Amino acid sequence: MQRFFSYMATLAIGITQSLSVVAEDLPKRDAGIEIGKPSTLRNLVPAEQLERRSASEYDQLKRDAASRRALAPATHPQVKRLRAIADKMIPFTSRFNPRAADWHWEVNLIGSKDINAFCMPGGKIAFFSGLLDNLKLTDDEAAIVMGHEIAHALREHARERMAKSGLTQIGAGVLGLVIGGGKYSDAFRAGGNLLTLKFSRDDESEADVVGLDLAARAGYDPRAGISLWEKMDAANKTRPPQWLSTHPSGPKRIKEIEKHLPEVIPLYAKAIGRTVDTLPAYSGRK
Repeated sequence: MQRFFSYMATLAIGITQSLSVVAEDLPKRDAGIEIGKPSTLRNLVPAEQLERRSASEYDQLKRDAASRRALAPATHPQVKRLRAIADKMIPFTSRFNPRAADWHWEVNLIGSKDINAFCMPGGKIAFFSGLLDNLKLTDDEAAIVMGHEIAHALREHARERMAKSGLTQIGAGVLGLVIGGGKYSDAFRAGGNLLTLKFSRDDESEADVVGLDLAARAGYDPRAGISLWEKMDAANKTRPPQWLSTHPSGPKRIKEIEKHLPEVIPLYAKAIGRTVDTLPAYSGRK
């Protein structure tokens, strides 16, 4: 009998310890967006080489814009605004990709009527003036866009898309030989120009929620995601913005944003020194 009670006591201690471990693993209230590991397919395309190519394409974009007098100078109010948003957001990027701490981040504004923005691998960000001007974006809404685009780079969606394109075009066996031999041209050719690379709807949805997290941590109201997509929907009724090319529909995105707001609102409240219950109603929503 004594042996039985000793066994039960040991078992109880074990269960208590196990429950303690489980409790430690549970996400905290202000833990933000928890997301799975990126696809291992991205490893078929070397990150360093992709980032060098991105930097080269980005430099070419800036040269082309400058030749057309479409590259806004550092003194432009909108450039200052965008860079201020990025400066607040970038310190939180390593949570989703440790390599981001070593990226040479850049933010530029291109004069164009296009409603578009992007962040290339390695942290090369560009906004088109049409996005800011046509939609009259608030700082919170611009931060949601920027967070979304940065999320694509952090989650390495470009590497994954290029690897999948390579597998589709040349087959898994051949791709393995190519990668093994240190030749990456086929994967890069399959991926196409990085400036026009399209992501899947799953990638877009993932970038939406990661972007909410980044914006909230940087002190921007994640509820602006709702008003942003209301504006996008309104613009879509006339001429579909380029930024919406492969994105899920506005109502679907708004529903997904609303689903994740409880995870990111505490981050926003903490960033601005408030508690969730003292946050004012969001005034940017229609």
